[in-house]
Amino acid sequence: MSRYCVFLTPQGALLGASLVPCVCMAVPIQAAEDVHALALPATAITGTAEQNPPVDLHTPGTSGSRLNLTPLETPASVTRIGAEQILGRNNATVQDAVTRTPGITFVGTPGNGGTALSARGFTGHSSTMQLYDGTRLYVGAGTVTFPVDTWSVERIDVLRGPASVLYGEGATGAVINVVPKKPFDGEVRNQVRLGYGSNDRRQLALDSGGSLTDTLSYRLNLNKLHSNGWVDRGESASVAVSGSLRWQPNDDFSVTLSHDYGDQDPQQYFGTPLVNGHYRESLRDHNYNVADAEVHYNDQSTRLVTDWVITDNLTANNQLYFLKAQRRWRNAESYTWLPGDQVQRSNFISIKQTQEQIGDRQSFTLQHTLFGLDSQTVVGADYNAIRFVRKHDFGNTYTDTVPLWGSGGGDYISTDPYRSREANQARQFSLFAENRTQLTQRLSLITGVRHDQVHLNRDDLDTDTRTDRSLSGDNWRAGLVFALTEDLSLYGQYATSTEGVSNLLTLSAAQQSWDLSTAKQTEVGVKQMLPEGRGEWTLAAYHIVKKKLLSTDPLNPTVQQQVGQQSSDGIEATLALRLPYGVQLSANAAWVRAEYDEFASGNSDYSGNRPIDVPRRSANLWLSKDFGRLFSAGAGARYVDSRYGDNANTVQVPSYTVVDANVDWHVQPDLTLGLQLNNLFDRQYATTTENNGRQWYLGGPRSFFVTADYRF
Repeated sequence: MSRYCVFLTPQGALLGASLVPCVCMAVPIQAAEDVHALALPATAITGTAEQNPPVDLHTPGTSGSRLNLTPLETPASVTRIGAEQILGRNNATVQDAVTRTPGITFVGTPGNGGTALSARGFTGHSSTMQLYDGTRLYVGAGTVTFPVDTWSVERIDVLRGPASVLYGEGATGAVINVVPKKPFDGEVRNQVRLGYGSNDRRQLALDSGGSLTDTLSYRLNLNKLHSNGWVDRGESASVAVSGSLRWQPNDDFSVTLSHDYGDQDPQQYFGTPLVNGHYRESLRDHNYNVADAEVHYNDQSTRLVTDWVITDNLTANNQLYFLKAQRRWRNAESYTWLPGDQVQRSNFISIKQTQEQIGDRQSFTLQHTLFGLDSQTVVGADYNAIRFVRKHDFGNTYTDTVPLWGSGGGDYISTDPYRSREANQARQFSLFAENRTQLTQRLSLITGVRHDQVHLNRDDLDTDTRTDRSLSGDNWRAGLVFALTEDLSLYGQYATSTEGVSNLLTLSAAQQSWDLSTAKQTEVGVKQMLPEGRGEWTLAAYHIVKKKLLSTDPLNPTVQQQVGQQSSDGIEATLALRLPYGVQLSANAAWVRAEYDEFASGNSDYSGNRPIDVPRRSANLWLSKDFGRLFSAGAGARYVDSRYGDNANTVQVPSYTVVDANVDWHVQPDLTLGLQLNNLFDRQYATTTENNGRQWYLGGPRSFFVTADYRF
């Protein structure tokens, strides 16, 4: 495809001048006369009486910008998924919901917490960042386990493309921000859900919120799930609790204290081996793990958020947060078919991770004029201290064999002691700034800069040695938005990002010696809200180049160099329409050409190959209709093109299309009965692979789930 390029290099003087007012807080403020003048949001700190407000291209947000811009005002690809959409499309997990947006596909495995995603040709947690209420969750050993539950979610924002200028290292493919439900003013409202379905799946959920006094409001969410699973010995259970209190003594000041708790025992399933290079459908429900397998995640998040309207033109926001995760695995994770229909089990691993993160983010937002132009600037600082301790028995060499037609079993055995092996610490400090200046009535310039400084300490408890390294990254973004009308915008942007050669928090002593990988993206696009609320559509084209990948020296395969490169070009489109007869359509499609421009490993050269788990095409469709006031129904399809399971591109994983549907019966205004049908045509498909593509993680079979929702 042709490469779309827009050169948007900002003038240094303009960018510097735009940041000075916020630093000095001394620029004269003038009253805005233009109808398009910028204004600080009047509802910056007040709650809403609407529990699940609708989201569209006119809905302000903070994921694509810290300036509270709408998607129409943001020079980037931003998708917002509201709570009604999430629950109305059978999305039980955050990943289910996110992969209904353009270009995002699921590559989760138990090893990465079941949460990893692929976006714009880049895969895994090192390239696709996940946030919770705007706070970055640092990745430990490639794993993120929170949040997963969608019951307590108000909306999910997806920002595609490099975003290190907003959130720091590790955001080349996309940023996923899960925004939890917040306290709101007004009378107390409650919702209770009871659910039951296939494989003895059960749900008990509560959502409650409202005002306790004139100045105090709350929100409480509880979701308890259990299932026997669709594979042998596939039991799973989870509990998610989310609570928050907001104290607002006046219109200019509020303090919100929130705590979230998640405890998960996921299905202890590590995939199905290929038989002589081919998948056998008869093995779908087999589980080759050991009988005493264990997978357990416990996550907690506590946040204290303060919002203060200092003057009509200046606001301040502070978020103090503490995150803790404890994760446990004990499994036989690799399965290889042997002639005679035997399965060799290897990679017996027992791991425990303990991760703690404490941080604070302070920002100031100033509305001002710049050379007579309306302008708005955010400046701030972010500090994190992270501690990561890992116990394991990675030296375990034990293997065994089990019958292909059986279902695993047996006890976990180790030839290596299980003990503390490493204790890592990271301290991160960032300064960031962002500015929007209205150049003309229709044209605005959005710029941003960020400097990150990270110091890493690694204690190798096996060898009693310590290594440390300081890394820094500087990123920037510049974009232009031209508003043809108040409902139609054209944009172009240039953005950069940085990443570690692996997750910064758990870099080995050797990996600490390498610089950060760098990426840059050029993107152009168009967004439009259709007249009379009939819908919206977006179109974006991009080109990304990521450099400084680890690659083997072609003259000496034992030596690695930081010279590798990966690139991707793509197009993404979305469409939402309100059709006649109460029908609503939502559709999106994405095409990406991703390849390693330069990448060697050992004696193999993979240059020109497509990265693992990256489909060329993906698409989503959802249709819904209201049948009067009593019934509503919806159905949708998710398509993912074929992918490769190995760097050599010799193992191809077939494409798949999965169809889901649901029906709701509104028995009374406060009572709804629902029926969810997932994988309606019982398609057998692989979501991702392991073991050089010889072991497939399968998607769930056809299932039903009945719900009863009561509001009071």
